Amino acid sequence: MRIRLWLIAGLGLIVLFAGFGRWSAPGKIATYDAVRQSWQASRSALLDRHGAVLQVRRTDFAMRRGEWADLTAISPALQSAIIAAEDKRFYRHHGIDWHGVFGAAWNNARGQPLRGASTITMQLATLLRSRDGQSFARRSLRAKMKQARYARALETRWTKAQIFETYLNILSFRGEIEGITAAANVLLGKTPDALTENESLALAVLLPAPNASHKRLYNRLCARRPGEACTGPQAALTRMLDRAETPPAAPDLAPHLAARLLTAQHPHVRTTLDVTIQRYAKAALARQLSALAHRNVRDGAILVVDNASGDVLAWVGSNPATSRAPHVDGVRAHRQAGSTLKPHLYALAIERRYLTAASLLNDAPIHLETAGGLYVPQNYDHGYKGLVSARLSLGNSLNIPAVRTLLLTGVEPFRQRLYDLGYNGITRDGDYYGFSLALGSAEVSLAEQVNAYRTLANGGRASPLRLRPDDPTTPAKQILPKTVGYIVSSMLSDRSARLMTFGLSNNLNTPFWSAVKTGTSKAMRDNWCIGYSEKYTVGVWVGNFEGDPMHGVSGVSGAAPLWHDVMSMLHQNTPSLPPTPPPGVSQADIYFIGTPEAPRREVFLDGTVIKAIHAVPQSTRAARIVRPAAGAIIALDPDIPTDRQRMAIALRGKTKDMTLSLDGKTLPKDKLWFPLPGKHHLKLIDKSGKTIDQVRFTVRAPGG
Repeated sequence: MRIRLWLIAGLGLIVLFAGFGRWSAPGKIATYDAVRQSWQASRSALLDRHGAVLQVRRTDFAMRRGEWADLTAISPALQSAIIAAEDKRFYRHHGIDWHGVFGAAWNNARGQPLRGASTITMQLATLLRSRDGQSFARRSLRAKMKQARYARALETRWTKAQIFETYLNILSFRGEIEGITAAANVLLGKTPDALTENESLALAVLLPAPNASHKRLYNRLCARRPGEACTGPQAALTRMLDRAETPPAAPDLAPHLAARLLTAQHPHVRTTLDVTIQRYAKAALARQLSALAHRNVRDGAILVVDNASGDVLAWVGSNPATSRAPHVDGVRAHRQAGSTLKPHLYALAIERRYLTAASLLNDAPIHLETAGGLYVPQNYDHGYKGLVSARLSLGNSLNIPAVRTLLLTGVEPFRQRLYDLGYNGITRDGDYYGFSLALGSAEVSLAEQVNAYRTLANGGRASPLRLRPDDPTTPAKQILPKTVGYIVSSMLSDRSARLMTFGLSNNLNTPFWSAVKTGTSKAMRDNWCIGYSEKYTVGVWVGNFEGDPMHGVSGVSGAAPLWHDVMSMLHQNTPSLPPTPPPGVSQADIYFIGTPEAPRREVFLDGTVIKAIHAVPQSTRAARIVRPAAGAIIALDPDIPTDRQRMAIALRGKTKDMTLSLDGKTLPKDKLWFPLPGKHHLKLIDKSGKTIDQVRFTVRAPGG
């Protein structure tokens, strides 16, 4: 019997040798470069600046494939384990292991499978043929000869490294997992270069039958590593099989950026984001929105930027758990700016030397004529503070002083300044926005806001934000003088300047240097908090994408806590020092006369220092017309006889030696005036003939 088996085995070898000569050479052999270039991962990945995965988008739901792994990026422990299990003489044969062939023939003679003869190169031949839609007939000597001829051809065209690398990259491991990158990631949560010896042994045991039962896999593993030597690999195999049953959820940290950046041309993109900051900001937004849910708040967004480089470190577009429109990107969406544009307005006024940080502005009722009627701005608390310095006006976000500042600069110059700062949606002329531009009536995006404030942080130098490390570096452009940026930063960082509105304890105060501004749009539809430290600029928006108002949520209660949370995390181990005064800035101790503001040390542009600021008493203020207000529309009542309808002209200030002129005719100051229908022009003129104040108003006829 034994002699007969040896004869059969020898006959098998003779037939195998004869087959090589009798059958023609295999058809076209794929090149290594072609196989590698045709490889496509089953998912697209958005990566952070260090290569960590932020977001995954699945493109092939039939298989799980990762990126192609170079042989040098695959753990040596895994390489050794695979070769020991599959082809011990891989580096010593030329595609066919004749020792294995002889053993295969012997097994065949005894009625056992032919698997023992398959080298790694022969297995790769089978894998490549199946990728081309072809296959070798299984478990036959003829098929083995075809497979061997293909393997020999591969060995003459490919290097050993190319063969082994390709083999590891296109192997099936378990279920839908294909290739070592996907196997390491899905089954072990690692990259191929980080696999340990135990993990490598556990992976290698999958190859003969990747979808075998757990029991069979454990038996196979411990047959190779009996006794205590099996303990470590067995634990690794358990982890692998558990993860194969319930694969971990793919990272879901930056869906809006993934939708924007991952394309067919760029399936894998490395960004400037930092996964630690991104994860923290995303969780912080979820916490804050959960706390505000009872106030009808569903949406929010956060943007964190490095001041020096413009690199975006965190981009959180929404919170899907609470949003009704989770696909809307809150970083790019345009919303009303509220008071967040005021720092840029004061910067323009200071730059043009219309104001200093110590200049007094009158926080008192004001009526302004516009094309759409009378514009009457009011403060957030509907109160008035009287004469207030520009520093306190900005710190307490007073509306009327901001409008008076806009009257100094002009609407169009301010609109142009905003556009130069990167608010690219503010493109209409100044008349379109009107005086309400000072209070943030224009719509802006969080990305625009953050970069404009970053310009202040950088001393007036502006450059685009960067989302990818390979984005070109654009030279910074000086939008406003460094001196002005320093003064406005001083105003925004002054917590004592915020006391009237925000009190001593609020989320705008940090234990390190920072400058910050909040904003709330009309009817509390939008909350903003934008601020910067020495190193970072952080912007937060809170509201509802659908535009419905929040219930009693202002910038300081909605967006500011979130801003404080993220900024504190960034500076947990990083100091933030105040900027150094640049050349062109003077400092002086100042005091106020006629106002309750306390003495302080103030900063000025060189040449604008005033140490004593005098408030003009009410009795000596410039005379003006109080009533009718500019732009007023007065309607005559049809139910009252016209000869009974009269209107009093009200004046303020020293007007004793002045006269009134209505439509070019002198009007007695102490008599009631009968309002004639039509448009009218009223002037207050001093004794020298100079017009001190003037208003235009309209009288409508009864029923008109």
